[in-house]
Amino acid sequence: MRPLAPAGDSGVLHARGAIDGTPAIAFATDASRRGGAIGVDGSRRVVEAIDLAVRERVPVIGVWHSGGARLDEGVIALDAAGQIFAATVRASGRIPQISLLLGPTAGSATYAAALTDIVITATDGSARVAHVLASGDEAAVAEARRTVRLLGRPGRLSPADVKPGGTLGRSLSSLVKADAYDVRPLIRSLLDEPALELHAPWAPNLVTAVGRFAGRTVGVVANNPHHLDGALDAPAAEKAARFVRMCDALALPLIVLTDTPGYLPTPAVTTPDLPAPAPSTAGRSTAGREPDAVVLAGAQLLHAFAEAVVPRVTLITRRAYGGAYLAMNSRALGASAILAWPDAELAVHDPAAAVPILHHRRIAATPPPERVALHDRLAREQVETAAEAVKLGLLDAVVTPDETRRRIAESLAAAPPARGAHSNIPL
Repeated sequence: MRPLAPAGDSGVLHARGAIDGTPAIAFATDASRRGGAIGVDGSRRVVEAIDLAVRERVPVIGVWHSGGARLDEGVIALDAAGQIFAATVRASGRIPQISLLLGPTAGSATYAAALTDIVITATDGSARVAHVLASGDEAAVAEARRTVRLLGRPGRLSPADVKPGGTLGRSLSSLVKADAYDVRPLIRSLLDEPALELHAPWAPNLVTAVGRFAGRTVGVVANNPHHLDGALDAPAAEKAARFVRMCDALALPLIVLTDTPGYLPTPAVTTPDLPAPAPSTAGRSTAGREPDAVVLAGAQLLHAFAEAVVPRVTLITRRAYGGAYLAMNSRALGASAILAWPDAELAVHDPAAAVPILHHRRIAATPPPERVALHDRLAREQVETAAEAVKLGLLDAVVTPDETRRRIAESLAAAPPARGAHSNIPL
């Protein structure tokens, strides 16, 4: 990269250059000068870097190791920090903004980083604030470079180049189990290369990732049955909402993989001589979160998908129950296409939990030895098969696992390209 001006006593260096051929602007605080604290001159350089990146429509990377505003400059340094915040918000949704934390970061520097699209850190950081937690400085820099390539050079969709099956040489259907399984191998098999997973430790019952698919950078939102059976709770809905808004603001098409029993918490309902619902749908609460938090975060996710204008395709692999069916990019929220595997199930509620609610008297009046069989039959009646959902207009097509990648690529390519006209507020 080529410096735009000498750092001098400002403690900030800004430069123009390229990362593997992708043009970018970068700025960095100098931790060897006053612990990286920045004042008026340093803040001005950060603002110049951000504004230049907006004019040139390229990503901007901020490298932070800073104690915040310079105390000796007084309140004017705080005002200068506010100018950084304002510049970051002006650029939000217009260009990719990446923050790289390579040392202790405090005060205004922390807020400046938190306002950006993706935060990568090699230091201890909040799993909710930091999108990527790297193992060290070199790993963090490598992830930042990969992020610039993905967001700064998104590429074009090429459905004709998509081969049948998955990219790992295994059948996609073999990666989806009848009980708890990790969805990340399925994501890896769908994409052209390993994905950049964001917020991995936070709300692991839902995965958000950026990667290449059919030659184009896309975002992936997926329920992960390995945690909480893939149910949506408040943290997962909040995590997904922020990610969907980011992808929409940066014109990244979305692939949504749905396999969920619904929202948490769900009231536990039991009937004598019948097994209790599975733990994942029996009312497990989200620790430390009041019930209202689930409603608010769920509304954020509904709003994010309904507002999004980028091409977005949903694939239902196994089941889509209850309100989570709607929240995971449903037809009603404007999905570009809804696909499902042949054995996928749709239902207004988890069938096993719904039957005791809907048929309590009928089950109670049935002789005990016959109750389990009746329960199972009534549960099957609660489910819409994928073929029935197509007839109802809830799905566009039932696809086999082998043709899944091609059909997703064709559906994304058929949708008109668009970009959300909004910024990327850190929900």
